[in-house]
Amino acid sequence: MIPGMRLQKMESRHWRDVHQIYQKGIDTGQATFEHSPPPSWKEWNKKFLPALSLVCLDDGQLVGWAAISRVSERAVYLGLGELSLYVDPEQQGRGAGKLLMERVIQESEGAGFWTLQASIFPENQPSLELHRKFGFRLVGERQKIGKMGFGPRAGEWRDTLLLERRSATVGI
Repeated sequence: MIPGMRLQKMESRHWRDVHQIYQKGIDTGQATFEHSPPPSWKEWNKKFLPALSLVCLDDGQLVGWAAISRVSERAVYLGLGELSLYVDPEQQGRGAGKLLMERVIQESEGAGFWTLQASIFPENQPSLELHRKFGFRLVGERQKIGKMGFGPRAGEWRDTLLLERRSATVGI
C-alpha cells in the first residue's frame, strides 16, 4: 500500500468527487465518447455495479475511482465486465491507478468475473500501459467506432483499442 492511500467501496457520499474526476477525464477528450458523467448517483448505479465500484482516497481526498459494468445481461456473458478507471489528472503518476486496478481485478474475480475488457483511445498511452501491466492484451483495433460529439475533436470519427484480461483463477 502507498502511504496515505486507501481503497474502499464507492458510496453516495463520494458521488460529487467521482463525478468531478469523471468530468476531468471527459474534458481531456482522450478518455471516453461520453460527453458527461451520469447525472446522479441513482443513474450511476444503473450503469455500474455498486459492489464493484471503488474509490482511492489519499489522506481523505478522493483521487480516483474504478468501476465495472456488465457487457450484457445474457447469462452466458455474466462473467464478462467492462472496466472504467479514472484518476484525477493532478494526481496521476502517484500509484492510485495501480492500487485501483489491482483491487478491482481481485474483487471482480471474487464476484465471478472471468474476463474484463476495456476500450481505450490509442492516443491514451498511460491508460494502455497501466492495463498491459495488469495482464490486459490487445484484442483488436476498432476503426472509426464512434464519432466525438464534444471537445477539440468534436465531429471526428475515433478509433479505439479493445483490450481484455482473462482471469487465471475464474472460469478456467
